[in-house]
Amino acid sequence: MFTQLQIIFLSGAIIFLTTIFMHLVHKNSSLVSLYRVQSFVISALILGSAIEISSILLMYVAIWMFAVKVIVAPYFFNKSIKHYQLKFTSSTYLNTPLTVLVAALLTGFAYSHYFEPLTILAKENGSGLLLSVATILISIFLIINRKGTLSQMVGILSLENAIVSFAFLSGLEAAPSMQLGITFDILVWIIIASVFINMIQNKIGTADSTLLNNLKEE
Repeated sequence: MFTQLQIIFLSGAIIFLTTIFMHLVHKNSSLVSLYRVQSFVISALILGSAIEISSILLMYVAIWMFAVKVIVAPYFFNKSIKHYQLKFTSSTYLNTPLTVLVAALLTGFAYSHYFEPLTILAKENGSGLLLSVATILISIFLIINRKGTLSQMVGILSLENAIVSFAFLSGLEAAPSMQLGITFDILVWIIIASVFINMIQNKIGTADSTLLNNLKEE
């Protein structure tokens, strides 16, 4: 039987691994599926916390978060993939071996003495907290390394999940009302970003953001 600390660490490990695999998959649909798994774990953590402290408002936050991140966001992304037949993600700046190497270096950096003082925020689960730091760094790298606009969007949302995971493990969770507001902002951002992807696809016929550098003002 897993203890609560083990379950929390396992959840953090799943979020970390999904972020790693986001760098390795080539299909946009797979990228969205990984984000869905990641978001499901985050929602489950919030729901578990709500049940533990008997907070109805926090339970609403978990349900709202599940609806936005696990259902609505993947729906918009998959709709864009299906409509524009975006079967494969745009290329990355680094090849797969170098990408894995950078991810490993970022993980090592997260566990270095530079971030060790952060473990004081979660003495009983300091290793899990540093794993969340590694997830944050790798999510930032995902945004930088990918050229496709959709994969960059997923990278931003993955970064947000990593930050929520870090806050949860460190005990720095925001008030439920603030979390509701943040999740609503994410919903609005997803809708606007989806429209932006559609505009790029209609204008230049691809979702490769690097081609935007070639656009000239008429």
